[in-house]
Amino acid sequence: MPTDLVAALDIGGTKIAGALVDDQGRILLRAQRPTPAREDGDTVMRAVDEVLAELKGAPQWGRAGAVGIGSAGPVDASAGTVSPVNVPGWRGYPLVDRVRSTTGGLPVELIGDGVAIAAAEHWQGAARGHDNALCMVVSTGVGGGLILGGSLHPGPTGNAGHIGHISVDLDGDPCPCGARGCVERIASGPNIARRALDNGWRPGPDGDTSAVAVARAARAQDPAAVASFERAARALAAGIAATATLVEIDIAVVGGGVATAGEVLFAPLRRALGDYATLSFVRQLAVAPALLGSDAGLVGAAAAALAGWRGGSGGGVLARQRGAVAAESVGR
Repeated sequence: MPTDLVAALDIGGTKIAGALVDDQGRILLRAQRPTPAREDGDTVMRAVDEVLAELKGAPQWGRAGAVGIGSAGPVDASAGTVSPVNVPGWRGYPLVDRVRSTTGGLPVELIGDGVAIAAAEHWQGAARGHDNALCMVVSTGVGGGLILGGSLHPGPTGNAGHIGHISVDLDGDPCPCGARGCVERIASGPNIARRALDNGWRPGPDGDTSAVAVARAARAQDPAAVASFERAARALAAGIAATATLVEIDIAVVGGGVATAGEVLFAPLRRALGDYATLSFVRQLAVAPALLGSDAGLVGAAAAALAGWRGGSGGGVLARQRGAVAAESVGR
């Protein structure tokens, strides 16, 4: 039987998604479970095992030659461990070893979820054709990944581009990461909703208090909802501008659940960017919505698996920055 597919996992604070993906980035089979984020580490791992069991039960599983994981972070790709800020039961959790065991010894590649989205959007999405880009996920948390010089740049541990934990408000609220005023503490979906509620917004009859509901209210010009999205947009703009100033990206691609708010987020984000991206070499910085939607994490995890598998290492290729292999596999 040919081994022409990879398995992909996209692990976040809300959901654990899995897929079988071909070498063109096409998703052939999906599985998903809610993340039991407030439970102990083994309970979270059982949800991962359930997703993998569903994939393993499919006839195509025998064609899978590797596994790619894009996980909320921080991750440590060199050690194969994860410590997601929004999943407190996982601290230094040996995810790579557990997944390798569950899948019968398949090679496993681990990267941060923001890095996975960067790989996906550079391969097939809004960052395609850009040699220097920041790709972000704004959802339960805020993550990011970098394309520099035409290649994915995950950094030594797989966390480079983790924009969610740049501080943009030095006297801001404490963040679960231990710092203050982080982009994530201001711009993530739960924090957009929290701030809107604190400032007088009230949900409709359905009781929905999510950022999606706040976005609906903002479209209807509810002042607290509008103000919460504008505050999130300014935090994102400050983080994006700081990144552009540091490494000279020319586009920032924004995806994740919060980005589905559309112009409720992007209009104030573009306005605010002009206040922060002020130096001559960053004034032309573009901001664009991600094109791959909720599939980006899976497609990027698959790209990581393809890079490692075809590089012949059995693991850790992206974390060790073997750029030529990674670039070929994510479709330069």
